[in-house]
Amino acid sequence: MALFLLTVTEKTPANINRTERVIAYMIVSTIALTIVAIIAIIIAAGTSVDTSAGVWPVITILPMIGLPAAIILIITLVASSAIRRSRAARDGNE
Repeated sequence: MALFLLTVTEKTPANINRTERVIAYMIVSTIALTIVAIIAIIIAAGTSVDTSAGVWPVITILPMIGLPAAIILIITLVASSAIRRSRAARDGNE
């Protein structure tokens, strides 16, 4: 019976701080809410619902606000991650 030496490599978890995590959750929730609004608009158009009253004007405008907001949040996340990595590389804590 042969014995094999197994080496376990330690995987270091991604060093992400609380701000980046919050921004990532904001991105996911904004995109998900926008997709739900788009699906609701498509279903409403298919069933000939009056979209000029009630909550429908908000649902109709939500994708026009949500997608640009998500893009801005993505840019913010990339910038904050780049700043954090450059500071870590400068300090030698990579």
